[in-house]
This record gives sequence, C-alpha cells and structure tokens, in this order.
Amino acid sequence: MTGPVGLGFRVLKGGSVVVGVTTNGNEPRIVSSSFLATAAENDRLSLEPYHVAAEMARGPDGGASAQAAAAVAEGRRRQDMCAAAGLGDIIDTLRTAGSEPVVAALLVNRAGWISDLLDYSLAFADHPPVAEGLAVRDALRFAFGRLGIDVMEMDEKSLGESASKQLGLESADIDARLKTLGTTVGKPWRKEQKLACLAAWVAVAARR
Repeated sequence: MTGPVGLGFRVLKGGSVVVGVTTNGNEPRIVSSSFLATAAENDRLSLEPYHVAAEMARGPDGGASAQAAAAVAEGRRRQDMCAAAGLGDIIDTLRTAGSEPVVAALLVNRAGWISDLLDYSLAFADHPPVAEGLAVRDALRFAFGRLGIDVMEMDEKSLGESASKQLGLESADIDARLKTLGTTVGKPWRKEQKLACLAAWVAVAARR
C-alpha cells in the first residue's frame, strides 16, 4: 500500500501524458507513467475536430456552418468519453496495486481567454492546433468531474518557480531528481513526462 498519489497531466495531440507520483517524506516515487488517449483509433473526428471543421464549407455569414458546429460537438463528445474511460482504467489499475489517486495536476497555459474554440479555429490557419490542445484539456476536466477526482490547474511556464517554493528545493535539485526518477520508469522520459511528473509531485506534496 502506498501513500496518496498525485496524477500529473501534460497534454499532447490526441491525449495526455499521465505520471503518478507518491512521496515518502520529501522523496517522490513514480507509481505509473502512461498515455491517456482522448481519441479513438482511426477516428479523425475525435483526434482533431477543429481541423475537420476548418476544412468544411463556411456558413452564409462566413462563420462556422451548422454542419461544422455539429461535427465539433460530436468530436468533443467522443473525446470526453475517451478521457473518462481512460482515466477510469488508470485509477482502477492504481487501486488494484494499492495506490489511491487523490488529486490531478493539469498543466495549462494562458490561452484561457479564448471563449469560442470553433470561431477561433476558423479565424487563422494556425489556430486549430491550439484549439485541439484546449479541447483535450476540457476533455480531461470532464473526466475529472465524472470520476470525482480533485484537480489543481498549474501554469506550465511558472511550474518550475512554484515547484521550488512548494518543495523547498532549488531548480537544479529538482532537475536532478526528475532525471533520476526517469531511470526508474524507463523510456519515454522526455520533457512532457518530466513536466507531468513535477506537476504531480507538487500537487501531492501540497496535500500533505
């Protein structure tokens, strides 16, 4: 039986890296490292609904057509269902192994000002990828709510600074520990996994 576990989420296309961390005193330990898909295999609508919508004919006013809006709504529904199912599987696996997830740490950026992702996607060609990432975050929020998991949202750009304050460690010490932690789980252990791990570490430390 381990102590409370924090789950860190760092969004990528089609889902999120998920790293589970518990602590023994001030020492973090990884209990899981995986990818939670928010898109079904060979289902483009759940993978990139805003790209699909951007390729569709516009409405009479030049904005989104009813068909595009319906496509996005269906794609987002599928993403929500995938996220809830995937998170449920991760939680079940952890609980079977004697771990109890108590908090999710979701890494976000400063794009929260975008109120309508579909209109935003249609404005410029480089906007759909941004919307897709925000949609995955919304799918994760849906899953957290569906499964009753508390969530802490953390700004990715200021994570290092806030982690140093919360953990009482210098950034070099944190980097060294993250590198060592990676050797306990193997590849992949890229930037995304390190960020998710650090977010989870901060979140579970804050709960103690």
